[in-house]
Amino acid sequence: MTATAFLAAAMAAAPIASLPMPQGADLRSDIAAADAQLFWAAFEGCDPAALPDLLAPDFRMIHDKGGLAVPSRDAMLNSVRHSCTDREAGGKHAGYRNRRLLVPGSRTIREMGEWGALEEAAHIFFEWRGAKEGWQMVGGARYMHLWQWMPAEGRFRLSQSYSYDHDAALPYPPSDPVKQDAPLK
Repeated sequence: MTATAFLAAAMAAAPIASLPMPQGADLRSDIAAADAQLFWAAFEGCDPAALPDLLAPDFRMIHDKGGLAVPSRDAMLNSVRHSCTDREAGGKHAGYRNRRLLVPGSRTIREMGEWGALEEAAHIFFEWRGAKEGWQMVGGARYMHLWQWMPAEGRFRLSQSYSYDHDAALPYPPSDPVKQDAPLK
């Protein structure tokens, strides 16, 4: 066996190093990037192939409008795949486009020991209404994500998603400015 072949065999047999979880600014940057990839894949980009690496094997989602809305990673992947297929030419929602935007300044990220991180934020949703109307805000919500650090992979995966305080967008300009500023239910 040559030295190169021996080294290659030894490296292949070596256990994968366990990487430490990022801290501070690196933690916040990694979570923000994973969050952006997640929502791009599920909404605007309609890219279900990007989701498996972002979701933990035991992923589930709780939604204020439906309880346990997504019981597993496979259910989430299937839901996004069907939604994206429906948007394609000939699909029942052909041409549908939506967009999710994070509310600036709303994100808080907290370390959960060396296990993961808790992300809380607010976001708003838009739908494309054609060239005449453009993007129209249709609502908003808050969310809390529990990101699990995967030391062997050197990345975070979303383990739990809690989506709440969903509400429709109020008409603009408001007919009653007092109601426009009313607190959320």
